[in-house]
Amino acid sequence: MAVEPTPAVYATLAAELLELLPDPTGVVDAHTHLGADEDGQSLGLERHLGLLDQVDEAARACVFALHDPERRPAYRTPNDRVLAWAAEAPGRLYPFCRLDPADDPVSEGERCLALGARGIKLHPRAQSFGFDTPAATAIFELAGDAGVPILIHAGRGMGPMDALADLALRHPQVPLVLAHGAIADQGMLATRLADHPAVVYDTSCFSPFDVVELFARVPAERIVFASDMPYGRPVGALFVALRVAAYAGLDVEGRALIAGGTMTALLEGRPPPPPTPPPLAAVRPASGRLSRVGAYLLMGFGAAIGSGPPPDPAKALPMIALARAACRDPDAGAFAATLERIDGLLADAEQLIAGEREQALVAFGLLMAAGAIAATEPLAAHRESAV
Repeated sequence: MAVEPTPAVYATLAAELLELLPDPTGVVDAHTHLGADEDGQSLGLERHLGLLDQVDEAARACVFALHDPERRPAYRTPNDRVLAWAAEAPGRLYPFCRLDPADDPVSEGERCLALGARGIKLHPRAQSFGFDTPAATAIFELAGDAGVPILIHAGRGMGPMDALADLALRHPQVPLVLAHGAIADQGMLATRLADHPAVVYDTSCFSPFDVVELFARVPAERIVFASDMPYGRPVGALFVALRVAAYAGLDVEGRALIAGGTMTALLEGRPPPPPTPPPLAAVRPASGRLSRVGAYLLMGFGAAIGSGPPPDPAKALPMIALARAACRDPDAGAFAATLERIDGLLADAEQLIAGEREQALVAFGLLMAAGAIAATEPLAAHRESAV
């Protein structure tokens, strides 16, 4: 299978990515999907591997079913498809079984684990369940007995997740991957699970500021790269994760843990690396010029995502225009080159949005990368000016 070419507009991002992670063969994307979703998204095996290959042909990924229209009974059909696709790509994909606590979860989990599943996926928003139930407890007991991680949606659309923290603390032997930076209740979860021996947070977030804040709340050894394919793309998502990791002061070895080392340990039944204190301070220097750009980009991204499903990238254009206006600053000082780079990415994004739908969706990656640059440049410039 030919590697899907990386879009030309990603060239500078890909080049920086090689500097941030000189050896991409150890990459593990902790959060990807295969199949179809009721929201209209879909992703087949060949496209999935093609996007993963843009990072490296040895890069690997955890994979599980979407909110599939054919999920009943018990996600059996989508789970079987994921297991079969993983078998077609040996060494590349770690299949997880998706379970619905209201639909025979333990039997389906046992069946899938016996067939080679390497973990469990739970989506409390899509399946409308809480964690203060006997079914949730039974799933944690199953994972503990099998020694496999559970990846849990902890992003938008959720209420307070105290019951999940309660359950996790009762089952400290169960490795957890809290998806989307646990933004649904990041402060509570990071505080209450600070001493949990095997909870990690994946970086598949809309906002780079959520990823930055993770590095101020939890040990870097508890953060793992994730793209959320097909909603995100590995190259862009890995750029964001490693750009923030570098901003937090991590060296090459530390960034390699983020990119795949920590997730590999969990998948192989080993404990994650010993935790160190969060590398970022709670209060950090910021550039007002870059903050304006980042704020407009988040507003534009929210307008586009909020218009769907499916999202309409054109809804982001007014805010992209304001972000570009903020970049055209004749008194940009130390951030002139950064603003010029962001403006170039946004110009490319505007052209993509004006094209066909598939091209327009590529623009989301540029918006996220531009936002990550805006969010992570100030400290580097601050350090240089202090030398």
